Amino acid sequence: MDLHKLDLSDIQKLEKHYRAALINSVSGVKSANLIGTKDRENRTNLAIFSSVIHLGSNPALLGFVQRPASVERHTYENIIQTERYTINAIHSGIIFQAHQTSARYDRDESEFDETSLEAIYRDDFFAPFVKESPLQIAMHLEDVIPIKANDTKLIIGSIQALYFQKDTQHEDGSLSLEKSDIVGITGLDTYMGLSKHIKLSYAKPDEPLKKLS
Repeated sequence: MDLHKLDLSDIQKLEKHYRAALINSVSGVKSANLIGTKDRENRTNLAIFSSVIHLGSNPALLGFVQRPASVERHTYENIIQTERYTINAIHSGIIFQAHQTSARYDRDESEFDETSLEAIYRDDFFAPFVKESPLQIAMHLEDVIPIKANDTKLIIGSIQALYFQKDTQHEDGSLSLEKSDIVGITGLDTYMGLSKHIKLSYAKPDEPLKKLS
C-alpha cells in the first residue's frame, strides 16, 4: 500500500483550518453528543461534542475534552457551577439542529430555543435532557484534569442515570446504537451513520474467536 507522508514540520506548515480538518479526521469516527447544562439563573445551554469517551464501568465514568477558555465556554462554566450535566446521543433526524449548537450564541440565548430542540427534565435532575435523543445520560462532575500540552481540560463525570429505548438493549447488556439511528462524527463537520459489521466473542489466548452475530 503506497501511503502519502506528512512529517511534523509538514503538518506545522499547513494553513490552520486545513490542518484542523486533517488532524480532526485522523482519529476516525467519534461519538456525536449534545451536552445539556443550566446555570443557577436557570439559563439553559446545549453544545455539541465529539470527544465523549468511556473511562470505566465500575464506577461508571465518562469523560470529554473541554477546549481552551479563549472565549466564554458556557458548558464548562455551568458544569463547574452546578456539577450537573446531561449527555445526549444524536440521531440522523436532528443532525442539522445538533450541528447548529456549535454556533457562538450569547449566554442569554439558549441553543434549545435557537435550534427548536426540546429541553426535558427527568426525575428532578437539575440539568436539561434533549427530548429528541434516543440515549440520554445524567451526569455528575467528578474531576477536571488540566492537559498542559494544549491548555484543554478532561472533564470526568459519573453516570447518575441512563434513559434509552428498551428494545435496543442486547441480552448481554450492550446497546444497539445502530437500531437507534445514532450517528458519529468524522473531522469537524461530517456525520456518519453506524452499522454493525460483526460481534465477536471475548478474546482469550487459548481459544479461537467466535462470531456471535
